[in-house]
Amino acid sequence: MNPPFGSGTTLPASERSTGGLDGRLATALRAARPRVTGRVTAVVGLSVTVEGIGGGVGDLVLLGDGPDAVPAEVVAVQDGRLACLPLGDLTGIGAGVPASAVGAGLRVPVGERLRGRVLDGLGRPLDDGPSLAGCPTVPVEAAAPPALRRQLIGEPLPLGVRALDTLTTAGRGQRLGIFAGSGVGKSSLLSMITRGTEAEITVVCLVGERGREVREFLEHDLGPEGLARAVVVIATSDQPPMVRLRACFVATRIAEWFRDTGRDVLLLMDSLTRAAMAQREVGLSAGEPPATRGYPPSVFAMLPRLLERAGPGETGSITGLYTVLVDGDDHNEPIADSARSILDGHIVLDRRLATAGHFPTVDVLESVSRVAKAVTTREQRADATRLRRLLAAHRDVRELVEIGAYVPGTNPDADLARALWPRIETFLCQDMDERCTAADAWSGLRDLLAQGEP
Repeated sequence: MNPPFGSGTTLPASERSTGGLDGRLATALRAARPRVTGRVTAVVGLSVTVEGIGGGVGDLVLLGDGPDAVPAEVVAVQDGRLACLPLGDLTGIGAGVPASAVGAGLRVPVGERLRGRVLDGLGRPLDDGPSLAGCPTVPVEAAAPPALRRQLIGEPLPLGVRALDTLTTAGRGQRLGIFAGSGVGKSSLLSMITRGTEAEITVVCLVGERGREVREFLEHDLGPEGLARAVVVIATSDQPPMVRLRACFVATRIAEWFRDTGRDVLLLMDSLTRAAMAQREVGLSAGEPPATRGYPPSVFAMLPRLLERAGPGETGSITGLYTVLVDGDDHNEPIADSARSILDGHIVLDRRLATAGHFPTVDVLESVSRVAKAVTTREQRADATRLRRLLAAHRDVRELVEIGAYVPGTNPDADLARALWPRIETFLCQDMDERCTAADAWSGLRDLLAQGEP
């Protein structure tokens, strides 16, 4: 099998832990153990029931014999039966097919050789690059950094987007959500950030993407320059739900490896909603009851387990940007509401701006960075607050102006906003190919506001 899947039979928990035996000795012990084979007793929907072998939740099981065996992950255990979900095609898998335990969970390759590579949802190469067989592998599951050992967020991370760097300033180690409906520009904004950020390494995770859009994103949106300092993990919409779900944890584990070596990593995930949908399929297939809008309880347990792994560590940091596809443009639907409560801020994209040709489609008045105060100076915050006041005043009187009921002089902020409106729109708009440093963005904001000073 491919190296990330490992081999052998079930090992004791002491030998499977990260603090157990030396890797080579553990491999030898696995090879020396007798191979225990069970069998498939049922295949219902996405779930495969296996009997005759031991295993725990998260362990891998091989369905079938030889190189064509299909890996599956244990998602539930009951009365000696393992409920498994496949990581591949189930064609040909039926009752009586032999099954064997791998003895461990999924492992993912890590290391410097992953820069510029494109991987599938299980950490295997999708591009034509060299093999990753020589890379060290680590378990895909890992604990989040202890709360009291995390570094404090105190430095800004420029993203290369004026509207974000000034009005929704991100810090190194912050976790931000990008909330929007379909077709409003989430992926385009992510690709713009990937090319404009000052992060040392970028890990991009595309979950549930259309297969047609993968090459477009790699070649047009990301480009050779962005790909050269990125690791891309892709699980398209036709992949099994376990593969789509695991892609999120594979990308996070790769980002954690770079963080633990002292790097500042930018993790971009598109989208968190599709990961939750994959977890919903997994949970329902394992027999969980549907709860809020059909989402079983495991979905709301998975979100913090995934999101808390990003952020600052004892050394290095992971700045996470997660897109959230809001259902029917309802920003209070369960996944959006749960994600917003976990993340350190949210960027809201507005469909009205998209239809008006305003890009990026960031609604800066609805977007909030909870760490902005820690990563900006007093003068910068004053400038950002001043522009927000002008934008809010313009929004408040817009309908009155359109019907001719507004009397100039009633609201000084609104009058100034109307006078500066063309310049404000020019400042907030930015072409995808336009690069802007954080220093230039703050300087442009100061120059904009100076035009309205007496």
